[in-house]
Amino acid sequence: MSADTLPRRQVRKRSRTGTWMTGAMRRNGAGYLFLAPWLLGFFLLTLGPALASLYLSFTDFDLLTSPEFVGAQNYVRMVTADAKFASSMKVTLLYVLFSVPLKLAFALTVAMLLNRGMRGLPAYRAIFYLPSLLGTSVAIAVLWRQLFASDGLVNSLLAQIGIEGPSWISNPNYSLYTLVILSVWQFGSPMIIFLAGLRQIPTDMYEAASLDGASPRRQFLRITLPLLSPVIFFNLVIQTIEAFKAFTPAFIISGGSGGPINSTLFYTLYLYQEAFGYFRMGYASALAWVLVIIIAIFTAIAFLTTRYWVHYDD
Repeated sequence: MSADTLPRRQVRKRSRTGTWMTGAMRRNGAGYLFLAPWLLGFFLLTLGPALASLYLSFTDFDLLTSPEFVGAQNYVRMVTADAKFASSMKVTLLYVLFSVPLKLAFALTVAMLLNRGMRGLPAYRAIFYLPSLLGTSVAIAVLWRQLFASDGLVNSLLAQIGIEGPSWISNPNYSLYTLVILSVWQFGSPMIIFLAGLRQIPTDMYEAASLDGASPRRQFLRITLPLLSPVIFFNLVIQTIEAFKAFTPAFIISGGSGGPINSTLFYTLYLYQEAFGYFRMGYASALAWVLVIIIAIFTAIAFLTTRYWVHYDD
């Protein structure tokens, strides 16, 4: 139907719509131009590879031949016939269970000490933040392996007080906990966030509570924790995701094997072995998507429970 046969009202409506869209493009053109590098990176480097890995998770692909579609076979094998999948999941869950609460508790303790207004606060804040700034780099992991070696600094210090230290790294009873200690040592990032949250709590609330006879413990439970709960929730979600994604310390300390006896076989390390050790890219892609789902489930549970323990201003 041509424009001549359309009712005059529809012609005016289409004309106004086209004019509005043209004007919007002109007004927002500069914004879209500045967003173009990010949008290009998102579609080419994030969304595109993610969708490709989702397809590969349903294939048998070894980088040398074309992907062969096998349906849900990779996921079925993961649950029914892969003992390493269960072992790596157990190790990762233990790591998350121990490292995240200890790291947050230690970060909150240090933040509360710094919040008392001690002299040289910027210097202390920088020193405590430095391990997090270094991140889980290869150099830090190598240093940690040297510290906890059989003849390392930790056992040397224990020998000075008459204690014979165990072989921390080569003993499956202790190897995972050396990685937990490394995670707790890098408490600087949540500490800075906790410190910022503590600065937002009005001091007159503590003064009023002291006048009413509330002990420091009761002030912490009734004032600090409730008012700091949004910050605790944020740190909890971020640190849980980071713990699930931990890779470099386990790879360096175990030499890429996840040993001894798979005691440091993190899920991400097992994924790496399947992808770049055995070139089972299809199966590794399935492992990656299962990890995405697990992280999403834990994050969703955290959000669903906020109504019971997170308190906002309203």
